[in-house]
Parts: sequence; C-alpha cells; structure tokens
Amino acid sequence: MGTSTTAADADDDLPPAGSRALRRFLHHRLALAGLATIVLLSLNSAIGPSLLPFDDLYIDILHRFAAPFSGPHLLGTDQLGRDLLARLMMAGRVSLTVGFAAMLLSTALGTVVGAVAGYYGGLAGTALMRLVDAMLCFPTIFLLLTLAALVESGLATITLIIALTSWMEVARIVEAQIRALRERDFAVAAEVMGASDRWTIFRELLPNAVAPIVVSATLIVARAILLESYISFLGYGIQPPTPSWGNMLNNAQQYLDSAPWLAIFPGAMITLAVTSFNFLGDGLRDALDPRMELP
Repeated sequence: MGTSTTAADADDDLPPAGSRALRRFLHHRLALAGLATIVLLSLNSAIGPSLLPFDDLYIDILHRFAAPFSGPHLLGTDQLGRDLLARLMMAGRVSLTVGFAAMLLSTALGTVVGAVAGYYGGLAGTALMRLVDAMLCFPTIFLLLTLAALVESGLATITLIIALTSWMEVARIVEAQIRALRERDFAVAAEVMGASDRWTIFRELLPNAVAPIVVSATLIVARAILLESYISFLGYGIQPPTPSWGNMLNNAQQYLDSAPWLAIFPGAMITLAVTSFNFLGDGLRDALDPRMELP
C-alpha cells in the first residue's frame, strides 16, 4: 500500500527558515563578493596604516607627484609628497566610520519613529508620518550642505548630519511592517495577556520586522559613504589634513592632467565600497524574503 505525505509532513521536511535564508544568501555570488570586499576594506582601513612605512601625514618632498609603482611609495604620492596608499587607508577609516555610525543612528531613529507611528496610528501616527513626508520633500544634498555650512565640520558632526537626513526611509518601512503585524494573532495575544506597549513593540513586533530593517541598514551605509564624499568633495565635510575619499577627490581636481592617479584611486574606492554594500543589500533582501524559493 502506498503512503501519502501530508502538508504537515512536508513542512517538517523543510530546513529551518534561518538555514534556508543562509542557503539563499550563499547562492548569491554578487552578495558574497560584496561581503568579502567590505570585510577586506574594513580590515585594510583598521590595521593597514600601521603596516606601512609611511603614515598619511609624512611629507616626502623629494618624491612629490611620484607615479604609482615607480618608487618607495606603492601607489605614488600627492602634491605634498604624502603616501597615497596610507592616505587611502586612513580615508577609508574615516569614510567607513561615518557610514557605519550614520547607519546605526539613522536606523535607530527611523525604527523608533516608524514603530510608534505604526503601532499607535491615529493622530500621533499620522503626524509622525507627515513629518517623514515633509523631510523627504527636501532635496537631501541641499539639506546636507545647508546643515554642514551652519555647524563646525568634523567627524561627529558630519555623521550626525547624515544620520538626521537618512532615517526617513527606515521609518516608512518599519511603519508599514508594524501596522501589518499588530493585527496578527501573536500581537493580539500579547495585548490580551496584559503586555505593555513597549514590550509588544520591542519584543513581539520589531523582531518580526527585522529583515527589511537589516536590508535597509546595509543600503544606508552605502548612501552615507556617498553623501560624505559629496559634501567633503564640495569642501563642507571632513577637512584636511584629515583624509577622506571625498576631500581627496577635491584636492585632486587641479592635477587631473598631470597626476590623474590622485583622483582615480579615491574614486575607485568610493565606487568599490558603495557597490559592495548595494550587492550585500540585494543579497540580504533575496535571502530574507520568505517568498523566495529554495535554490
């Protein structure tokens, strides 16, 4: 006699959701390449400068505008004779720090605003979401430049400015997720059992909305690095002699004909970092989407 397989038996045969998400992610080659690149960039920026014979402020006046691979400086030197590789590594430390710190701040702020708006709804939720819409109406780059011009430039202030102009997308995503989840059985059961609003939001609802938040966070890092490069390139961000990829591009403008490597290398680092975070975000989105089929 043949045996029949019930739906429950079929579900039992499936691997856990976390395992399925990991398998989907491991099959996303671009995401894996992006993750590997991000790890290498982070390690390179964290420990790379200490492994070089020159620091980012050392001036070798005898080797000004040295071309890459032509002397003691592997990637050449700038107009003052400073080692370009050392400056790229230190600039990566600054730019990645801004990216990760701005991501944490903006994700935290957007998550709180979106969770409150989605859970309570009504007048409070409408007012918060109209604030989000109003913030999104302003062109980000002009808002950034205005704020940067009004405060003293520095790592902390630039990070805070970028975070304050990057939380709105997270708020909209979280608000939609919480609004959909608050009517689910587990949320209703928590309310019936007398759980506080804080407990329901942070222990019941947000853990079930973590997937889109994580995906959005990776994309915010890429956006923050790009925004820091914009405002530093325009002279309102990280100020010399502290290097960032953006102000290195700014300083290289007048030497594009005579020393193009001064612009090529920092531009390539920005492109590599932003592309890698975008690939990672795409991979996480596909891996965490329950509608995706197992490969």
